Amino acid sequence: MAAERNPRTRRLRLGMIGGGEGSLIGRGHRYAARLDDSFDLVAGAFSATAARSVASGEALGLPADRVYADWRHMLSQEQALSADERIDAVAIVTPNHVHCEQAIACLEAGFHVICDKPLGVDLAEALRLEAVARESGRVFVLTHNYSGYPLARHAREMISRGDIGTIRIVQVEYVQDWLSKPIEKAGHKQAVWRQDPGKAGPGGALGDIGTHAYQLASFMTGLHADEIFADLSSFVDGRALDDNANVLLRFGSFAKGMLWVSQVAPGNENALRIRIFGSEGSIAWAQEEPNRLSYSRLGEPECIITRASAAVGRDGNYATRVPPGHPEGWIEGFAQIYSDAAEVITAQMEGRAANPGAILLPTVQDGIKGMQFVLASVQSHRSGQWVRTSDIEAGGCVTPQSFDS
Repeated sequence: MAAERNPRTRRLRLGMIGGGEGSLIGRGHRYAARLDDSFDLVAGAFSATAARSVASGEALGLPADRVYADWRHMLSQEQALSADERIDAVAIVTPNHVHCEQAIACLEAGFHVICDKPLGVDLAEALRLEAVARESGRVFVLTHNYSGYPLARHAREMISRGDIGTIRIVQVEYVQDWLSKPIEKAGHKQAVWRQDPGKAGPGGALGDIGTHAYQLASFMTGLHADEIFADLSSFVDGRALDDNANVLLRFGSFAKGMLWVSQVAPGNENALRIRIFGSEGSIAWAQEEPNRLSYSRLGEPECIITRASAAVGRDGNYATRVPPGHPEGWIEGFAQIYSDAAEVITAQMEGRAANPGAILLPTVQDGIKGMQFVLASVQSHRSGQWVRTSDIEAGGCVTPQSFDS
């Protein structure tokens, strides 16, 4: 059963950078922002092209004076409005290479930020953004939306209270097939920038969806990899970035992990799956069947926990909207991140503690860990050696290069 949430004194006013006409991720963010009555989209600079931004704003029904041809102009104009009219937060849904600059500008202008991952294209950018976020005192949220699913949160709660014992093995994979052919050569917009090192950063599939898999594993277990050994591939000729990665993970001195990420695996649409094995049992969850969680105690039959059932605890119920048997999925996971962000922002405005269920949202620290994961994987692939994530520093960022298949 859904948990009670703090009542909203008002919807927060949201501005958006990017996410204009034809943008799947922009549409997803807008749906998510409204689903729980947390935000009203009132302004935006929806494209790097002025005409497209204006057209996108008109299509969304926004007043002409709140649709901006340039995101910098949006920030300056919104700052000039009265406190009861200007935006409270900005959603950033642009390609990777401009996240850092835009997020820093938003924070320095006094706005809270909800940013699509990653933080930027290298660790130096991520660390600079972290410093600005800390100094600004504003809320910064990274939209790793899979950690917003109810049963992902329930799995975390089960593991943290010791239901599977001491964690031994973590197996996680995120595999797709949409880049099995060189569609970037035909001008496919989403494929083009994801295979451009200057816009995507040093990781291809690794940075695009591998960071989601890594963040989910860390979220559920509370562990981050200390050491990484990676084998990266570019199976499609001519690609500058990986389209497949096999990564071994060492979590401290005991737990081990395996992460497989691919965008060239025919028969897979959006197959994010995780299995976590402990000394007393195991948990398994798949994003494409998000309302079922497998739980096995050593020596006992498998138990299937369904979303919103009597077995689900506080954190899973806090992220639940509808009764048992009614599926929740991708949009709701995104909406949970937005709902959490709204609760944390509102709590800060009102000078109170945020609801405990809301503080599970991904932050700038998750973004830094994700960047270290990508860079350590690339460095390991090139050196053929284990790489400690703590050795990845801002000055040691790697430059992209083609990978042998």
